[in-house]
Amino acid sequence: MKTYLFLLSALLYSGFSFAQDIPARWDELVASDFPKALEKSSHTCIFPIGILEKHGPHSPIGTDLIHVREWAAHAVKEEYAVVFPDYFYGQINEARHQPGTFALPSKLIWDLLEATCDEIARNGFDKIIILNGHGGNPEFLEFFMQSLLNKRHNYAVYFYRPQNDAEYTAAFSKMHKSDLGGDQHAGESETSTLLYYRPDLMRMDRATDQSGANQKRSNLPNLYTPIWWYSSYPNHYAGEGGKATKEFGKFITDHEIASFVKALKEVKADTKTLQLQNEFYDRVDNLNK
Repeated sequence: MKTYLFLLSALLYSGFSFAQDIPARWDELVASDFPKALEKSSHTCIFPIGILEKHGPHSPIGTDLIHVREWAAHAVKEEYAVVFPDYFYGQINEARHQPGTFALPSKLIWDLLEATCDEIARNGFDKIIILNGHGGNPEFLEFFMQSLLNKRHNYAVYFYRPQNDAEYTAAFSKMHKSDLGGDQHAGESETSTLLYYRPDLMRMDRATDQSGANQKRSNLPNLYTPIWWYSSYPNHYAGEGGKATKEFGKFITDHEIASFVKALKEVKADTKTLQLQNEFYDRVDNLNK
């Protein structure tokens, strides 16, 4: 009898524990668990943003999207937050000459991003962390965020911008095989990251089929033109992806996950940003009263 009661209590306890273990991905949550997810996340939603574009001849079109998806998924195993589903509507006009690129008009991606943040907030999240995986997005995202001050919002947006410490940078440089200055798009670092996260999608035998070298076809000091990237990298490939390794990818991803978890914890505990934001809106509203 005692054995039976022990087994029954163990079964009930395990069932209770399982019920408390709710998914982190928004699209995998059951609606009745949404209130629990809000509470467990401290009303914090991670908003991973990738893109669809060519990544050399060897890495998948969704490299940036896959990267942030995996990055977020690993981070929330250590610190819970709700992760918004796959989002790939960013700035990618410079790759429109390559197959597989998905580039929407600028006004549309702007309106869609604001509407998405508004809708995330309508569902109860007052902290949204943008986790960006695409090198062509930061300027757009920073301008978008500054423009949020144009009208009152009942949520705060945080753009995660990692800064590497000296110890990591030294170890990174030591492990790195290709030219550091040229390691950009689908190069050694990015390819290594995908080799670790999704080796099944990589076609490493093709990594040297095209050149990822800077073609230096334009030289206009102190001047910016929208064609600068294409003039340097017409193959939409910058670096030497063939020198990537899974081991280097693990080194990079371990660091990026740990660094983001620290930032996630800070956001979940933050009460100052919304307070200051509301103070700012109040002063704007009362400026001429």
